Amino acid sequence: MTCTILSPLRQQETSGEAKMDRFDTLVESLKDILGPSSGITSDDVDVGDLMHAMEQYASDDREWSPYAMADASRAYTRNLVDEGNGKSNLLILVWSPGKASPIHDHGNAHCVMKILRGTLTETRYDFPDGDKNKPMQVKSTSHHKENAVAYMADELGVHRISNEGSDFAVSLHLYTPPNVAKSGCNIFDLRSGKKSHVPKCGYFSKFGRILKE
Repeated sequence: MTCTILSPLRQQETSGEAKMDRFDTLVESLKDILGPSSGITSDDVDVGDLMHAMEQYASDDREWSPYAMADASRAYTRNLVDEGNGKSNLLILVWSPGKASPIHDHGNAHCVMKILRGTLTETRYDFPDGDKNKPMQVKSTSHHKENAVAYMADELGVHRISNEGSDFAVSLHLYTPPNVAKSGCNIFDLRSGKKSHVPKCGYFSKFGRILKE
């Protein structure tokens, strides 16, 4: 039986009146920066502006915890926060301790990631060399601590994200276009470099509500 943990972090304080907090403001700022464009590749959108907006936000779990749904039986959960202008999506990922994602690409999309809680290790690899069967080659390893912001796109290689800590870690991801949610992505075998396509990368929850399997 799957054990689902709803916001395993500090619960958000509630009051009789709903108010915009700083996390809500960040969500709106990201939408404003993207505007009606087709995403980061548009001439009128600067990835630096998106990264700056995320850098300006100091993580506070009272603000984002309603979206942070965890499941200890999974390596991580994908929780939809906002669909932007329809050509992006904003997700909170909750990472189980000691677990990692597969090595993966981003389906020709761009990703800006901010660490909301804990530390995540990012290992980047070169794309496999054609059909040759050989181990994936490490390009770099980075340890992203709380409030750090990073950018990733397929032209930079492929990567794996891991939570090497003993507690849940949480990250915020802006994907544009939302190709992975629509069409999946490719994952790669560490030892052989063999590529497999995952046709669908769905959500564990949407807008703070867990989805039924």
